[in-house]
Amino acid sequence: MKGKMKKLLGIVSMIICLSLVSSIPVMADDTVTDLETEADFAEDTVYSVLRGNNINFGTSTVKKLASNKVLVSGITQCHHNCDTVYLNLYLERKVNGTYSTYKSWTFTASNASNLTKDITVIVPSGYYYRVSGYHAAKDGSKEVIRTVTKGVLVK
Repeated sequence: MKGKMKKLLGIVSMIICLSLVSSIPVMADDTVTDLETEADFAEDTVYSVLRGNNINFGTSTVKKLASNKVLVSGITQCHHNCDTVYLNLYLERKVNGTYSTYKSWTFTASNASNLTKDITVIVPSGYYYRVSGYHAAKDGSKEVIRTVTKGVLVK
């Protein structure tokens, strides 16, 4: 009888431990902060603060397409045709609470009034991803603005 009681207590203890472990919430990487969104899409647009002579605005976006795929996009828009238009896009991944560059791209256009790019990227799931953009226009002087989206969870 004592052996059966010990066995029964062991089973009950194991069930209690398993129920406690299974009730612990699991996060992909970290908790959602002001730097993230629960949506599948994030965008940031910044207009030239001083009403620049060359650059009008820059936009960067990140969109979750699937459990392992994101769309990265950016726009640099000028007031007129410029000698050189710049668009650098940085896909950043959040690991251990910190965003760092996962992939980056650099684009330029000559004698143009805008530069637009869309890039589909295969990524590991279970992380937050955001896009930062460097937008510049040079026509005599060079004007620069920067954008950063909120992070989007890919899982």
